[in-house]
Amino acid sequence: MKTSSSPQIVEAYIEAYNRFDIDGMVRHLHDDVVFKNISNGEVNLTTTGKDDFRQQAEQAKQYFSQRAQRVTNWQTTDDRIEVLIDYSAVAAIEFPNGLKPGDTLHLQGKSVFQFADGKIISIEDIS
Repeated sequence: MKTSSSPQIVEAYIEAYNRFDIDGMVRHLHDDVVFKNISNGEVNLTTTGKDDFRQQAEQAKQYFSQRAQRVTNWQTTDDRIEVLIDYSAVAAIEFPNGLKPGDTLHLQGKSVFQFADGKIISIEDIS
C-alpha cells in the first residue's frame, strides 16, 4: 500500500546514491530487499537482502569518481513508484567495454521501486 512518504523515501535514496552514502541508501530498505540491474533486457546483477545490497553498493563506489541520477519523471501507483532517470558518471576504473578512467558515461533509464511495510522491498534499475 502506497504511503504518502514513499516519494520522499525514493528521493532520499537517490540523493544518498548521488553522494556515495551507502548508509543513507540502505536506511529505507526492507530487510528482504531485492535489487536487479537490467541492461538491454538482460538481468546482469541481482542482490537479495540488505547485507547483500550493502556489499554490492560498497564495491560499486569504486567504479566511478562522480555519479548522478536525475529524475525526469515520476509515476506512482499503489505500492510502486517508477522514475525516469538521466544518469551521468565519471569512470574511476577501466571497464571491459572500453570506458577508461576520466571518461564520462551518460545513460537514460528508469528505476522501479516497490514498497512493503513502509520500506523499499524491490528496486529494478533498467537501462
